[in-house]
Amino acid sequence: MPIAKISPSLLSGDFGILAAECKRMVSHGADWLHMDVMDGHFVPNITIGAPVISCLTKHLDAFLDCHMMVSHPEKWVDDFAKAGASLYCFHIEATQDASALIDQIHAAGMKAGVAVKPKTPISTVMDLGHKMDMCLVMTVEPGFGGQRFMAECMPKVKELRAKYPDLDIEVDGGIAHENIDAAAKAGANVIVAGTSIFKADDISGTIESFRTTVNTEQALLAKK
Repeated sequence: MPIAKISPSLLSGDFGILAAECKRMVSHGADWLHMDVMDGHFVPNITIGAPVISCLTKHLDAFLDCHMMVSHPEKWVDDFAKAGASLYCFHIEATQDASALIDQIHAAGMKAGVAVKPKTPISTVMDLGHKMDMCLVMTVEPGFGGQRFMAECMPKVKELRAKYPDLDIEVDGGIAHENIDAAAKAGANVIVAGTSIFKADDISGTIESFRTTVNTEQALLAKK
């Protein structure tokens, strides 16, 4: 049974004190740290790259969940591996040979994730479940934070969980108290949240609440 992993999105943090923001999230109980990497090509926004990850790993001992919203993701595997990334999650829409890219990521010493945009059928990644370490089902259009959670993406999570009961399945986009139940019931166990964690009055309590909800639903799914 996959356990809950709460991965605050640093896109909602203060980039001027990014290492401190990462440490703050870990101190509040974050399991992973979600790093949104945007290149201005695959998505219409630019954020951080491998040099920033390299700097962070000098100050942190944390699992860095790197979401690669980039064109030609195969180009950056070695750079991110050398920088200290823990997981390299590329978009299925950005590559011609996902299986080979997963092999490349594993050879570089990182875990491999595959992401799907809201309008991309889950069938595009369904045959990769035996190779990938995680599948990210986007619940907003990638590129910007603060968007509305798209509940219509939950059937993808449910279908993926039914076929791969032990796979880490991540959801990212608009996750908050009002929809964490829907994500967890569908089968998601890795929860990315930005605004709802960073702006919470009780960050530790929010993270623990998300974790409890996910673990409860995962236990129920395991019994079915």
